[in-house]
Amino acid sequence: MSLREQMQNGLLYVEFGHESVEDKEYEQVIATQRKQAKELVFDYNATRPSDYETKQQILLQLLGDIGSDAFIEAPIHFSYGCNTHIGHHFYANFNLTVVDDIDVYIGDYVMCAPNVTIAATGHPVYGEFRRKGAQFSLPVHIGNDVWIGANTVILPGVQIGNNVVIGAGSVVTRNIPDNCVAFGVPCHVSRKITAEDKKWLRTGVQLNYDWNR
Repeated sequence: MSLREQMQNGLLYVEFGHESVEDKEYEQVIATQRKQAKELVFDYNATRPSDYETKQQILLQLLGDIGSDAFIEAPIHFSYGCNTHIGHHFYANFNLTVVDDIDVYIGDYVMCAPNVTIAATGHPVYGEFRRKGAQFSLPVHIGNDVWIGANTVILPGVQIGNNVVIGAGSVVTRNIPDNCVAFGVPCHVSRKITAEDKKWLRTGVQLNYDWNR
């Protein structure tokens, strides 16, 4: 099985040292992608905050897709960038880190608090394999209208549904369904989001804004 197929199928792989011509060529492809990502991430983080236009142009070059009205606070960190696909009206606060050796899909109206890490790649438990640089990658999917709290870590293969709140400090190791609040280590569903939540700003505090006006 080729290096590309191993990466795409969640199997163990190493990114270097292959013998076949096909794998050597793909090694060069991904090495170039990683290098380009580092350069663009550096440029983004070094761009003045007021230079919004330049920042948006860099994101268009860096990411696989990014929708309209999306903004990411610097600094940012991406492994590849080109494997991350972001929808419309996205916002991320400081220190968004995406380990996107394989695809990461983020929907519309997603918000990330500071220090969110999305890791589509992990390493095997057995130490000798790690000595050889072995790793595995599984796509991450995040739905629409998701709020991810500060210092959250999302691990390989996780799928987060639509209209979800992930509480601060969570480690998301498994799929999270639609319409719920989830938090913890490991992250677990705390409760469903219902029509009652339209009445409250937070627990015990009524909403002070007429959303229908």
